[in-house]
Amino acid sequence: MSAPAITRAALVLALSRATDLAIGQHLGFAAKAALLADRLAKAADLPREQREAVFYQGLLRYVGCNSESHAMAALLGDEIAFRRDFALIDSAKPGEIIPLVFSHLRKANAGVGPVAALINIARGLARSPKASAAILHGHCEVAERLGQRLGLAPEMCKSLGQLYARWDGKGIPAGLKGEAIALPVRLVSLAQDAMILFEAYGRDKAVEMIRQRAGKAYDPKLAALLVEHIDALMAGLDEAGAAELRRIMPDDAALSGAVLDEALLAAADFIDIKSPFTLGHSRALAELARKAATHCGLPQYSADALWRAALLHDIGNAGVPAAILSKPAAYGAADWEQMRLHSYHGERILAASDSLASLRALVGQHHERMDGSGYHRGDLAQAVSLEARLLAAAEAYQNKIEPRPHRPALPEAAAAQALLKDVRDGKLDGKAVQAVLTAAGQVPRGAALISQDQLTPREVEILRALAKGQSMKEVGRALGISPKTVDNHIQNIYPKIGVKTRGGAVLYAVEHGLTGA
Repeated sequence: MSAPAITRAALVLALSRATDLAIGQHLGFAAKAALLADRLAKAADLPREQREAVFYQGLLRYVGCNSESHAMAALLGDEIAFRRDFALIDSAKPGEIIPLVFSHLRKANAGVGPVAALINIARGLARSPKASAAILHGHCEVAERLGQRLGLAPEMCKSLGQLYARWDGKGIPAGLKGEAIALPVRLVSLAQDAMILFEAYGRDKAVEMIRQRAGKAYDPKLAALLVEHIDALMAGLDEAGAAELRRIMPDDAALSGAVLDEALLAAADFIDIKSPFTLGHSRALAELARKAATHCGLPQYSADALWRAALLHDIGNAGVPAAILSKPAAYGAADWEQMRLHSYHGERILAASDSLASLRALVGQHHERMDGSGYHRGDLAQAVSLEARLLAAAEAYQNKIEPRPHRPALPEAAAAQALLKDVRDGKLDGKAVQAVLTAAGQVPRGAALISQDQLTPREVEILRALAKGQSMKEVGRALGISPKTVDNHIQNIYPKIGVKTRGGAVLYAVEHGLTGA
C-alpha cells in the first residue's frame, strides 16, 4: 500500500481555507471569491490558461499573511479582527484608516491604565504607517516565495507578490498601477472585495461602493463589467460552490517525491511563521513522528502519512490570534477556548480536499488523550488510532523541548519524564511514548511501557495501588468502590499483563513505570 495521492490544487485549497480564518473570514470565503473571479474572467472573455492563474491567485492571495503576525499583534492586538475590519475600508483614505487603527489600538490597550494607554495609542498611531508598510511588504514577499515552493508558474508567483496593488498606484508595491498590475490580481482583488462588501452591506450598498472605488482601487473596466452583470455573477455561489469549484480546478496530477515533500514543507512553514516561538516546530515534529512510527513497526506508507499529518497538524492555528500564540504568561480560560479550537479548525480546513482526507483525523486528534481529557472531542483510547497516539505523544515531547513565551525549553530528560508521567496518569499511550522516546534518543528503562489498549485508567490506578502494598479494602476506600469490585478489576488485570500473582503484578508495575504517584 501507499499513502493517498495529494494534488497541488488540493493543498492550495487547504491553504486557502487556512487564510480564510487568518483574515477573519468564514471558511470557504477565498474559494467562493475565486468562483466569482472566474465568472468575471469568463465575462471578460479570458482564455482557459489565464483563468487557471486567476484560480490560484484567488485561493492563495493571502498565503503570506502569517508572516509578521507577531509584529502586527504587538502593535494592534488581535490581528485577525483588524484584518476583518480593514477589508471593509478604502485603504488609500486616511479618514478611514486612522479611526480604524485608533479603535484597535484602544482595544489592545484596554488592560492598562488611562495614562499608559494614551501614550501607547499615540506611539502606535505614529508607528503604524511605517510598521504597516513593512508588514504588508513582508506578506507580498512571503506569498511569492511560498508560491514558488508550491510549484506554481513564475507568472503566478509574481501575481502573488502584487496582492496589495491598486489601480491608482497607491497600494504596494508603490507606484505599480493600471494595466501594469497582473490581470489575475485585478480580477481577484475586485472579486474578494465584492464578496466582503456584499456580505457586510448587501447588494445595493456594495454596488455603490464598487462604483465609488472604480478607477481607484479597481480596474474601472472590470468594475463596470461586474456591476453590469452583478446579479448573474453572484447567483447561486453558495449552492453551486463545491461542484463549480471542482469544475474550474486545474487538471492537477498527483504530486510525488521531492516536489510533494517541498510543497508540504512550504505548508508547514506557512503555519509556523505565525509565531517566533513555533519556527520549525512542524518540521521537527514530522521527523520525530516518522521515526517513532518506524520504531513502532508501522509500514512505510503509515510512517509517510504520519509525517505529512505532522507537517499540517497545526494548520488550524491560522484562526488563533497571534497575541495568544505568543502570550508571555500561562493561558487563562478564554485563551484555552481559542487554543482548543485549533485542532477543530484543522479538521475543517482539510475537509474540503479529498486527497487530504486521510490526514484529517490525525490532525484533528493530535491533542486527544487516552483518558478523554484532551481536545477538541475528548476522545477516549478506543477512538484513537495508533498513528494518532504517536502524533499526540510526539507533539507533547516536541512542545516540551522547545521554548514557549511563558517558559523555557525543558531538557530532553525532563521532557521524557513528563511523558512517562502522562503514561502513568492514563493520558498518553505507553507504546506510543516508548516509540517517541526511542526515536528521540531517550530510551525508557525497563520493559515496554504499558499500552492503554491493555488497561483502563481505573485498572492503572488499582495496579499502582497494589504496587504500593495497599489491601483491596484500602484500594476500594481510596477509590470509592467496594473490595469486591476491586477484586473483579484485579482478575481482569492479571491476564491482560500476563501474570498470576500479586508479586508478578507488582514487578510488572515496576517494569512499566507505574509505581509513581
